[in-house]
Amino acid sequence: MLQQYNTANDHIKVFINGQLYNRADAKVSVFDSVVQGGDAVWEGLRVYDGRIFCLDKHLERLQNSAHALAFQDVPDNDVITKAIFDTLKANDMRDGVHIRLTLTRGRKITSGMDPRLNQFGPTLIVLAEWKPPVYPPAISLITSSVRRNNPMFLDSKIHHNNLLNNILAKIEANHANADAGLMLDKDGFVAEANGVNVFCIRKQKVYTPRETSCLPGITRGLVIEICRKNQIEIQEKDLSLSEFYTADEVFTTGTMGELTRVTSIDGRTIVNKNMDSLLAKINQLFSEKTKKEGQSLPF
Repeated sequence: MLQQYNTANDHIKVFINGQLYNRADAKVSVFDSVVQGGDAVWEGLRVYDGRIFCLDKHLERLQNSAHALAFQDVPDNDVITKAIFDTLKANDMRDGVHIRLTLTRGRKITSGMDPRLNQFGPTLIVLAEWKPPVYPPAISLITSSVRRNNPMFLDSKIHHNNLLNNILAKIEANHANADAGLMLDKDGFVAEANGVNVFCIRKQKVYTPRETSCLPGITRGLVIEICRKNQIEIQEKDLSLSEFYTADEVFTTGTMGELTRVTSIDGRTIVNKNMDSLLAKINQLFSEKTKKEGQSLPF
């Protein structure tokens, strides 16, 4: 699975700290914290038919992540929302759009790790692209040798830009001709894939790993909510690889790809031993939410 370049994005406008730049001119300083140490937080959002889906949830996670990292002078949600609106309007974007929202600790007065060197306030970046869900209808996974962070090292509740362990897992998947790397926690239980959360279905019951070592994804939370509201039994628990190998259905969740079926893990085909696909039902319920929910654009 490799994203393809969309020429519709040749001339997009990118928002950086109050100004809109042409794609070729959109840059941050070499002294910015995101360059110096990956010191930033981010969110991925989607726009459906003139509505930004789950905007409030994404902004809350962005603010919480920035606060946990002790960012100073963080712009409030009204400022960030206006920046998103301005970017979408400048690009005449109302549907089929993915937004990469980034907040860095900002520019430093000189190279160094000390946050006291950041004396200019955070850098806010809004990058909106024409990009439908990037995952194919079904994907394959391999188990990565790279373990997912847990709170002993770097809490996955912080949606930060230090993504090297995820990237290493993706590199392993690429070399194995798989679509993504499945990452375990320090105890050997499944945590998440390198860029998405994971679920499995066994005997019409849905399971997903605890939040201990996985990002509590927005789409993940929506799936849990959908199940509970529609009398679909769901449980968060420690899950071993063999429980995923022998599940009836396995799927991933994330803003980039929405809900995606997994066909195999480590060469084991996922075989549905039931007549009905519970995943198909959950996916339909999720699609219905994207068709009617979200923050309406003011243009």
